[in-house]
Amino acid sequence: MSIQISSPLKRSLSLIFGLILGINSLWLISQGQRHFGVLLPIFISVALILYTLLFSGIQRWKQHSRFRIWFWNSLWAGFLLWIISVAIFFAYIQMSIHSNESTQPPAAILVLGSGITNGQPSPILKSRLDTAAKYAAHYPDALMIMTGGRNYRERQSEAEVMQHYINTNYPELINPIQLEDRSRSTAQNLMYSQVILEQQNISQNDPIAIATSDFHSPRARAIARHQGYPQVISLSASTPLYLRYNSWLREYFAFLSGWLLNEYSLFK
Repeated sequence: MSIQISSPLKRSLSLIFGLILGINSLWLISQGQRHFGVLLPIFISVALILYTLLFSGIQRWKQHSRFRIWFWNSLWAGFLLWIISVAIFFAYIQMSIHSNESTQPPAAILVLGSGITNGQPSPILKSRLDTAAKYAAHYPDALMIMTGGRNYRERQSEAEVMQHYINTNYPELINPIQLEDRSRSTAQNLMYSQVILEQQNISQNDPIAIATSDFHSPRARAIARHQGYPQVISLSASTPLYLRYNSWLREYFAFLSGWLLNEYSLFK
């Protein structure tokens, strides 16, 4: 009896979650969001919907051998363990979100790029730029460094688009602005910015503010410290709610890959 009750429940939950994931991801794609945190839920959505449609056939298939039962149960166990690890990571991100704005004036403000489309900053990048600009207004002598290279689909580098956004939307700012327009990753953002800091006679040991998204702040801080920035001031920009959890999912994989590539240490 329990199997008969649980089977329809499994099918219903799989269909509901599959449709929610699929519809949400397709809508985000229509809004120009195309990254792993959006694409992966589509694959999960298709798998869940197929599981619902082929449920009876799958049940008959796996009953023919113990190995098939073990294999199928192992797939579900692995998927559930992965879901648990994602939930733990999301909880870690939520607890780590904060800005540690120091009363000590920063020598420089690094604004980390986050994608442009048709020469315009993405919603996430706009939030980072707005946060950096409001902070920079209190420290007009601080150097602002816009970081981000050129995507092959774009005519301008990300750094150039960021500078244009600041000049257009915050004409009252008098902070000097430099462009780091070669990087393609967070680690490169910070690494290539070191050259500009040296050219401007700013030491890495000076207080350096890093403006990025709230979910990205923990990894950005860890990479910065790993590269020798001892006084990091985190400026955490809020992430639009409709992009938040897909961005967090993308960050889950970036967090793991950064650790595997030795971009930072988890224990520092």
